[in-house]
Amino acid sequence: MAFEFDDNFDSGVNIKVIGVGGGGNNAVNRMISTNVRGAEFIAVNTDRQALSHSNAVHKIDIGEKITKGHGAGANPEVGARAAEESIEEIKSVLDGSDMVFITAGMGGGTGTGAAPIVAKAAKDMGILTVGVVTKPFAFEGRRRMMQAETGIKNLIDSVDSLIIIPNERLKQVSDTRITLVNAFEVADDVLRRGVQSVAELINVNGFINLDFADVSAIMKGAGYAHMGVGDGKGKDKAVLAAKAAISSPLLETSIA
Repeated sequence: MAFEFDDNFDSGVNIKVIGVGGGGNNAVNRMISTNVRGAEFIAVNTDRQALSHSNAVHKIDIGEKITKGHGAGANPEVGARAAEESIEEIKSVLDGSDMVFITAGMGGGTGTGAAPIVAKAAKDMGILTVGVVTKPFAFEGRRRMMQAETGIKNLIDSVDSLIIIPNERLKQVSDTRITLVNAFEVADDVLRRGVQSVAELINVNGFINLDFADVSAIMKGAGYAHMGVGDGKGKDKAVLAAKAAISSPLLETSIA
């Protein structure tokens, strides 16, 4: 039996993905390079040089008066002030969105400080706002982890749903041996999966499509959300994959 899909399928749902800071920008580049469909990509950073390496169509150099384009110096307060300085430009790119994913690596300056400001702007505009962020690897140090925890607490109040990916647990789900060289590439790919799984179910025609109203009903005001990864083989592969996903090491708490 052959299946045909309408290549002109249009759900009419405007989804934007905003990568904030270095980690967020890298995740957006990963999504673009792997041809994630159904969303528009935006890069936000205080580091002008890093922003120049983004493949996103829209790039916003925030906080030029504060940082002079040289980054936030791993200081979340500077990141937050930079976003506040450029809030009107941020709102301009958010305009017309139905759903916004805000992706960032927690623990540094720009992502940790600016992501909650960007998220609040989106949510205040009535946009379904979902955060997809990572927590640092252990080798990144205690200070970075503490900043990440504070950033997550600030972010949860500014989004409808928040998916947190603990990088330290990636070694338990990745087929690739995680080293200092590839650690962040693996993290970027998991961020990509989180966004792609929802965006393409809504905006790309396939065997299964989700109604945006249903997605909104589930995710609006949901608070902390979970992302599990599971694979299965053989005749019961769907069941095996589902069981693996709900007991995934990426889950901060079990939902099995």
